[in-house]
Amino acid sequence: MTSDTSIGPIVLPDTRARHIVEQLLKNSGVALNGNAPQDLRVYHPDFFSRLLHQGTLGLGEAYMDGWWKCDRIDEMAYRLLQHGLGERAHTPSERLMYRLQAGFFNLQSRARAYIVGEAHYDLGNDLFERMLDPTMCYSCGYWKEASTLHEAQQAKLELACRKLQLEPGMRVLDIGCGWGSFAEHAARHHGVEVTGITISREQAELARQRCQDLPVTIELKDYRDLEGRYDRIVSIGMFEHVGHRNYPTYFETVAQQLVPEGLFLLHTIGSNNSEISADPWINKYIFPNGVLPSAMHIARTSEDHLLLEDWQNFGPDYDPTLMAWLENFDTHWNEVAANYNERTRRMFRYYLAVCAGAFRARHLQLWQVVFSRYRPRRYDAPR
Repeated sequence: MTSDTSIGPIVLPDTRARHIVEQLLKNSGVALNGNAPQDLRVYHPDFFSRLLHQGTLGLGEAYMDGWWKCDRIDEMAYRLLQHGLGERAHTPSERLMYRLQAGFFNLQSRARAYIVGEAHYDLGNDLFERMLDPTMCYSCGYWKEASTLHEAQQAKLELACRKLQLEPGMRVLDIGCGWGSFAEHAARHHGVEVTGITISREQAELARQRCQDLPVTIELKDYRDLEGRYDRIVSIGMFEHVGHRNYPTYFETVAQQLVPEGLFLLHTIGSNNSEISADPWINKYIFPNGVLPSAMHIARTSEDHLLLEDWQNFGPDYDPTLMAWLENFDTHWNEVAANYNERTRRMFRYYLAVCAGAFRARHLQLWQVVFSRYRPRRYDAPR
């Protein structure tokens, strides 16, 4: 894995803004212009005022602009979150603006559903093929008995299949199928027929290629336009794009598509609290209009439609998953560098490293939740 090495003189402006930032960092384990891997090395005199005025948006954009560097951004983020700077890093105006937008507008409406696909997932299959493992899973792996990223992703897919109790000939719906990782695995190893939907054209095209010899259909479609009935439904890494205003519609749609004795598995990143918010930098550059659900959001909005059978949290497994993606990204960047620019490289490095630190600090969770419509017998989930 490459690190950020110095490319210019350290800037040490003796300003009020710098003093405030130093006080915020005090006892966090992160120093300004220090020698430890997690320390910030500042190269622009306006960094401190930008950070205080723009919060996490300013921090991320300043990194993309080359204003600061850090050998281990993941460790920096971990220490800052452990120090309690997570909320303080968001300016009041940032929080207020998002709450107003989310309160008055449906940021994840049908008309806006394809924005995240175009902005992130359609960025380039060449980049994601080098960052991910051969399964093309773009979600948390399951590292309980795995020692490599590929083993962890295969274990995650198989865990989902076992929780769904798949049997040959079943009809399975994959909501947010990505590049077809679950669809391919379930069809190939469990003999089921899979219909996958995605809002990304690039994902749909590659998923069709990967599954062309299997009973798999990939459609470019929003979940609100679904029709048909399925024995099993799965959704891995898509619920983060649904939005709190649409949770009731989402669970109602799932219940309508599921046969009476069917099972539904929801795999999603989760928030520790129920406040409707989003990190401004992530919202702008990585997942536009995304919002993380809390446990209460999921339980409350699903209870009128589905029976909650099982809930598993393996959030700490996202840390090694993200670090493995970062290592792949760094290792193979030169193979695709001609198709992108340096700012994109820094954007992806920052995104992967900061998120790894957030999961390491248990600031974020990863849940697999199993639902049924009606189960006359006991459900025992594998682990």
